[in-house]
Formats: sequence, structure tokens, C-alpha cells
Amino acid sequence: MLVKWIRCGVIDRAGFERGQRKWAGLLGEPGFRGQGGGWSRSQPGVAHLFSIWDTPSYHDAFMSGGAHDRLAAAQEGTYESLGVKFFEHRLDVKVGFRARFADSDVLRLAHCKVRPGRAEHFTLMQEKVWNPAMAGSPGMLRGVFAQGPESDFLVLSMWDSATERAKYRDGPVARLSERADLDTDVLAVAGDVVDVVQAWTV
Repeated sequence: MLVKWIRCGVIDRAGFERGQRKWAGLLGEPGFRGQGGGWSRSQPGVAHLFSIWDTPSYHDAFMSGGAHDRLAAAQEGTYESLGVKFFEHRLDVKVGFRARFADSDVLRLAHCKVRPGRAEHFTLMQEKVWNPAMAGSPGMLRGVFAQGPESDFLVLSMWDSATERAKYRDGPVARLSERADLDTDVLAVAGDVVDVVQAWTV
């Protein structure tokens, strides 16, 4: 499973939101599982989107077939920056991951740069330490742990409320970081919390 993370620096919020609704045209594309996202809580004007595909080849066919350009045209001129990263599914967080965003209030993303030679241990700690802790947190719906090139990892979790996610953040995170030996594994972690815009859910 391919996870595509798109980060947009938006300059025309209303126009961007109108254009984002056009991505409903993704429905029916071969290999497409779902898409959702919303606005960053910490970075004004930043939108995060996550598009889930069965395989990279399905995504590549969509990109080269003309449909992508037609859909993207509706947002032309509404953003000043666009960053795209790709990750391959490694682990589900909690339950079997489904590309559903309609029941989520907030998304939490953690983009981790892992030290050379530490990817295997980092993945093991995600499975043995972090996943059970998140799975046991009230309000945590589902999530995905995925690996990109050059020891990049993405942890994307879906929550039914910002309140429940805050309890997890303010509770066991420091203890879990020590138990997982996070500082030994990771060079840097960039995180964000995203308020889901349901009108963008496909």
C-alpha cells in the first residue's frame, strides 16, 4: 500500500478549498483507496493531504493518464508551495488500516528521520511499544506506519477528537520515548496535528 503525503502552502484559502472538493473525481480510479486531510493547527495556511493507493504502479498510471492534471487545474494559483512524499505501508496501528477519514476529527502525523542502521530497531519499537500504547488510547481510531526512501518514516494516526489525542500526548509519550530508546534511533521528528475538513474526504 502506498501512502502519499502532500503538504501545501496555501495563499488563496477559499479557492484552494473549492478546488480540493474537485478531487472527488478520484473515485473509481483503479487502485485508489481514499484521500483526506485538512488544515494544520500549528502552521497557518498549511494544508496536509493523504492519498492512499494499492500500489505505486496504480498511482503512476493515474499521474500519467491525464486525470491528475485535469483535477489539479482547479487549484492552480491557490498555493505557493507544494511538497510530496511517498511511503510504503509497513505496519497497521491498532486495527487493520482502512483509508477512511470520514469518522476522524483530527490527524496526527510524525515524520521521522531515522539514523543509519537503526531502521530495523525503530520499526520493532513501533510494533512493540508505540503501537500498543496508541491502540489502547481512547479516541484513537486507526493508523499506519510507513517507510519512505533514505530512512524516512511516517506515522499517521486518526483520532475522533482533539481532546482524546491531547490526553495521549500529555500522558505516556515521554515514558514511551525512553522505553523505545527513541533518541538513539531518530535524528529528527517533525510532527503536526491536522483538523480534518470533511468536504475534502474522498
